[in-house]
Amino acid sequence: MIVTVASFKGGVGKTTTAIHLAAFLQGYAETLLIDADPNQSALAWASRGELPFVVVDQWQARELPTPHGHVVIDTQARPIADDLALLAASCDLLILPTTPDILALDALALMVQHLAGLPIAPYRILLTMIPPYPSRAGAEVRAMLTTTGLPLLEGGISRYAVFQKAALAGTAVYDVKDPKAELGWQDYVAIGREILAYVPG
Repeated sequence: MIVTVASFKGGVGKTTTAIHLAAFLQGYAETLLIDADPNQSALAWASRGELPFVVVDQWQARELPTPHGHVVIDTQARPIADDLALLAASCDLLILPTTPDILALDALALMVQHLAGLPIAPYRILLTMIPPYPSRAGAEVRAMLTTTGLPLLEGGISRYAVFQKAALAGTAVYDVKDPKAELGWQDYVAIGREILAYVPG
């Protein structure tokens, strides 16, 4: 299975999502994370510690001798139209992370517009960095997206500082000693299970 994480906006949890979906999928089959972002955020994350899967750039990926059971691709922000068409056609599922704020939603709307013009574009929207109660931003944006009929994942990723700690440590969030670590991981476990249900095998 090939899962691509893409966004027209930076700072929406794209690399965090790619890292943790790869960590989840590694529990089912050998998983490779391809860092196709010029910023190489996933490679930088991996270089600071230890992750349970291999992280390579797009050029190294071509030289690997054996196929992996799952591949997660972390892409650059704001891919050009041709790149977006190629990404959509060459993966099983596009994950579009967005935070519940107006700038991210504007960028999401633009990306969905582009995807609508492609012959093949299986995608799901993932709400990330959902602020804690008493904020209702997450629930309000979810309700709004649901009324539009856009394909939205049922689960969402809460805003926890522990994800930044994981990035600094170079590990998945479940390896961080923090009271919120397990909660953050379970958010991604729920998303991973949704993806497996959507793309059987």
